[in-house]
Amino acid sequence: MLDIGNKAPDFTLPNQAGEDTTLSNYLGKKVVLYFYPKDMTSGCTLQAQGFRDHLQDFADTGAVILGVSKDSVKRHQKFIEKESLNFTLLADEEATICELYQVYKEKSMYGRKYMGIERSTFLINEKGIITKVWRNVKVPGHVEEVLEETKNI
Repeated sequence: MLDIGNKAPDFTLPNQAGEDTTLSNYLGKKVVLYFYPKDMTSGCTLQAQGFRDHLQDFADTGAVILGVSKDSVKRHQKFIEKESLNFTLLADEEATICELYQVYKEKSMYGRKYMGIERSTFLINEKGIITKVWRNVKVPGHVEEVLEETKNI
């Protein structure tokens, strides 16, 4: 299980513009890497709006925000346009990175079991080390909690 003190596994995924984004390119910056189930759903929209609204606060701590879901590049573009998002969304359509970060799990809704992304956030320091992990995140208050933690590393 990935945990505090582990080196964040490196990866490359396409962003909303279809350009490759590599985690290790952010060495020297703090990274808030958050995994969420699906663009344009209520909880995911609220979470994205929270990161959007606090982006400058995160930038003031030297942090960047990277959101990851299984949505396509095209769907990410629509989500960004619809919600005026100002940070990078990464498309992990095959759930490869979700599995690497152990956030792709069996879920259940109305008695039906399926595989999906467990809302999770990893705070990574300037050296690429995971300093905090939130799993099974509840949206209300989460962005503010991550921001406070980011100020302390």
